[in-house]
Amino acid sequence: MTQSKPMEVSQLDRLMKPHTEAQSGLAWLSPLHSPFRISGFPWLRQDGKYRRLPVASPWPIPPTVDSLANCTAGGQIAFMTDSRKLSIRVRLSGPANMPHMPSTGQCGFDCYLGMNGELTFYSTSKYDHTRTEYEVDLFALESKQMRAVTLYFPLYQGVEEVELGLEADALVQAPSPYASSKKVILYGTSITQGGCASRPGMAYPNILSRSIPLEFVNLGFSGNGRGEPELARIIGEIENPGCYILDYEANSVSPEKLRETLPEFIRILREKHPEVPIIVVSRIQYSMDRFDSRLNANRLANLEFQRQTVEQLRENGDRRIHFYDGSSLLGDRYHECTVDGIHPTDLGFLLMADGLNPFIREVVAELLEDHPPTK
Repeated sequence: MTQSKPMEVSQLDRLMKPHTEAQSGLAWLSPLHSPFRISGFPWLRQDGKYRRLPVASPWPIPPTVDSLANCTAGGQIAFMTDSRKLSIRVRLSGPANMPHMPSTGQCGFDCYLGMNGELTFYSTSKYDHTRTEYEVDLFALESKQMRAVTLYFPLYQGVEEVELGLEADALVQAPSPYASSKKVILYGTSITQGGCASRPGMAYPNILSRSIPLEFVNLGFSGNGRGEPELARIIGEIENPGCYILDYEANSVSPEKLRETLPEFIRILREKHPEVPIIVVSRIQYSMDRFDSRLNANRLANLEFQRQTVEQLRENGDRRIHFYDGSSLLGDRYHECTVDGIHPTDLGFLLMADGLNPFIREVVAELLEDHPPTK
């Protein structure tokens, strides 16, 4: 029997081919320098690394969390330019290696274009996923006009270095400022981190950031956002918090562990920042919830505990803490919105962001004066 040759789709469809090299004749710039704005890395100025936690902390960081902090989820580069061309040169900490998440989401950069906060997806970095370094084109446009550009960092890999290739005579200007210097800080799980979005811009914190003009800090730690008090203390050190979102139930192991960690986590944040809004979000529904009675019972117990914890704190005078029932976010067809029964697809993340958006906007309304919602 003649053995058929394995099919390579990239040889059959030109749109499936990876970009192999960047455009020629470009000037390469580091986004670490003005007028580029990098957000999502609270300790970047201190440590000089694209990293989500400090390199050295007075409180011990669990080793797995310390490793995951090198994943660049939530990082963004923003600027204005009249360059007709944009390419990107990236050196990763490692190769793509996730079986249920595309390399574009794990290791790629997304490019969004738009003015006045109305960002529209343009391209993502399609590259040879076996490599740890790549150069790819992000756009080659006809007209030379000022455009707002936002680039989203990879979700599940570290970035050692990134450079941007622009036309040599291009103007580069600072982006439009945020509505406030205050930050929205999310602490949570692999879902918060962005697993398993097909590309970085589709992680739900990144979707939210496109319509809420504040800096978002993504502190989702895959399998390891467990509510440790040390993490609460580290998070409390981030300058200019505007809102904390606690979305870590799914990693709390058991209802007993959640009961142990959540009140203390909130107490530590409140000790440092008594007036900053806190939103506690219960987890989304999993496909297996309808088949596993014990799993579903734990979900319902956790949901009720979080609701009651927030209600009790509000009754005791903390009017800036809020609860959001995350089980409603994916709707009745929640079982069609995940990759593996747990981690959302892009559709699932879009539904999460659409559900949370008006609630978060209401909580941080005083920071968004004169900034109506964008589509």
